[in-house]
Amino acid sequence: MECLAIESIGRLANYNHTVVKSPAQYFRAGVGAVIINADGFVLALTRSDIPNAWQMPQGGLKASESLLAGVFREVQEETGISKSHLEVVDTYPEPLAYELPREVWSSKTGRGQVGYWFLLRFHGTDSAIDLKNSTEFSSWRWVPFDHLLTNVVDFKKQVYQHLNDRFRPHFTAS
Repeated sequence: MECLAIESIGRLANYNHTVVKSPAQYFRAGVGAVIINADGFVLALTRSDIPNAWQMPQGGLKASESLLAGVFREVQEETGISKSHLEVVDTYPEPLAYELPREVWSSKTGRGQVGYWFLLRFHGTDSAIDLKNSTEFSSWRWVPFDHLLTNVVDFKKQVYQHLNDRFRPHFTAS
């Protein structure tokens, strides 16, 4: 077993990491971003592979990567938004997990993902959002968070509900 340290805004959490071969045995460690604009709307991305499925940026954490470095990397890769346009507003106090449908388990994703979530405020212009290098998303828009709750895939709804409960004071009304 190898012990990895994960930095989480002013605190360090240790966890044991074991390499396993079967996707049925693990959840991938990850990070996610709830990105809000000055009006309190949330950045929603349309998945390229699932019609009408919306979600927020998220992805796997690299073994030697801090949580903040991971979330900024994922946001850059998936939306084109650079770290310089983002401000950390809050973090969810514990990791949130979802389990994928069994038919999509893979060696990359395992059974699902357990993620550390950040609320980020976007200080750029919409032209800073660029999906041309994204393989996962085909479009984006600013929406009330409630729109995401009704348009995210079912297996992520509970995670999004927890995020809504925590970050609601920062969101615009529907």
